[in-house]
Amino acid sequence: MSLDVSPALLEQAERGEVDEAEFVDCVRTSLPYAWEMVSSLVAQLKVDGGEFADNQTPPPDEQARGQLLRALASDAIRGALQRHFGVRLAFQNCHRVAVFPQDPAVDETLARFTSVRNQLLNQSPEFRDC
Repeated sequence: MSLDVSPALLEQAERGEVDEAEFVDCVRTSLPYAWEMVSSLVAQLKVDGGEFADNQTPPPDEQARGQLLRALASDAIRGALQRHFGVRLAFQNCHRVAVFPQDPAVDETLARFTSVRNQLLNQSPEFRDC
């Protein structure tokens, strides 16, 4: 799953200066499922409060799954999303995405969510090929 990079944004990158807001917009338009997933979790966290908000519903198809993997596996994309939304993102499997506030009070919860133990506990046969 590649980003749909406009000629203008590519030209910026070739010059060495990239406007992060334009990069974020590129991500938004190129990876709409991933964008919607993250933005809806951010909204849920703001409305519901709590230490984090997460998704446990598998993507509807392989294209959506690919978008999620692309967004969260890329350090540049993931970092830009975290800065844009003001959250920390965590990812356990092909669909379990979580957003955490940038608040040291939830550091322990984030550490538990991303721990080896929780990774193992969040496994099941249906996730084998996701």
